[in-house]
Amino acid sequence: MIKKLKPAWVDEFKKFALKGNVVDMAIGVIIGGAFGKIVTSLVKDIIMPAFSMLMGDTKNLAELSFSLSAEKDAPVIKYGLFCQTVLDFIIIALTIFWAVRLVCKLRAKKEAPAEPAPAPEPPPTPEEILLLREIRDALKNK
Repeated sequence: MIKKLKPAWVDEFKKFALKGNVVDMAIGVIIGGAFGKIVTSLVKDIIMPAFSMLMGDTKNLAELSFSLSAEKDAPVIKYGLFCQTVLDFIIIALTIFWAVRLVCKLRAKKEAPAEPAPAPEPPPTPEEILLLREIRDALKNK
């Protein structure tokens, strides 16, 4: 019978890939990517149009820019798009901050030590011991 030959690292990789931490991280990356799209849409489609109305003529803040020269193909600095990206970052950072803060509070409550149980009362001393103590004390007094 011919054995399948596989490199030694294959089993090691399986153990690594199936660890809980790696799977949790993968789920976090996927959810984070989706969350980033939601925040980008919130900023681009809701916040920026409202902000642009306050600025006047500009329909979209991301369109704000200025050309470095009067030439047709001159480089353009798109500061509106930069502002939109910074706002995306701030919203994501604040959301992550509040989520981590909430998780830390929940963990602290879960891990808070309960009040220590009162120490159990010692068992009653047997009569033989009491009798021996009385004899000892009587002998000391003589």
